[in-house]
Amino acid sequence: MQKRRSLHCSRTRAVVARAAIAASLAACASAPPMPSSVPGDATGLTAPTATTIEVVERDWHTDICIRSEDMDTSLARVARDFAGARFFCFGFGERQYVVGRRHDPLTMIAALLPSKAALLMTALRAPPAEAFGAANVVRLAINAAGRDGLQTYLRESLETDPNGQPVILGAGPYPGSVFYAAVGTYDAFHTCNTWTARALRSARLPVDDTVLFAGAVMRQARQLAGVTGTPDAAAGSP
Repeated sequence: MQKRRSLHCSRTRAVVARAAIAASLAACASAPPMPSSVPGDATGLTAPTATTIEVVERDWHTDICIRSEDMDTSLARVARDFAGARFFCFGFGERQYVVGRRHDPLTMIAALLPSKAALLMTALRAPPAEAFGAANVVRLAINAAGRDGLQTYLRESLETDPNGQPVILGAGPYPGSVFYAAVGTYDAFHTCNTWTARALRSARLPVDDTVLFAGAVMRQARQLAGVTGTPDAAAGSP
């Protein structure tokens, strides 16, 4: 009986461990097809609004979306093939898992250690609320310093070649999406949601950027929307 219990516990622990690994990676995996660093501080809440951004929840993953007119010359290089797109959404992930779609146990375990990362960029003609569903999108107001800080963060997150061009890894999982090589690494303590939270801090918004899960990012975003009076994106974009 003792031996049977020991084997049962070992199997249970193995199942739990595999589930934890899968959850960590799934948090930053590509979402299903769509239907259609600077420290954060209170200045993002008190200075005059310059523009708005959107935070998007896609299952366990989060993206941050900016308007096309808020992309500086350098960052706009990634937008040149998407004429007419009004919004660009960026999400971070483990490169082999999201680009190579390698979901075998060894890849999943290796991804918990520092590993190469990728950025999925999605170009949208419609507002994020229309593309992803209003319940999954929060719009936030930021000031000019926040806009510049976020531009810098996004630009510095993109790996570039010797000519200064962003490195393309391949087409994304649906039309209008592209995988780019990302600077920095993905690991169990720096997930896609950590990356999104740090993007919000770069926009001068006071958020906790040690988070790992989408729920923590969205909870803070909704709190900030309430503080600034910025409506959730349910109303769409002007």
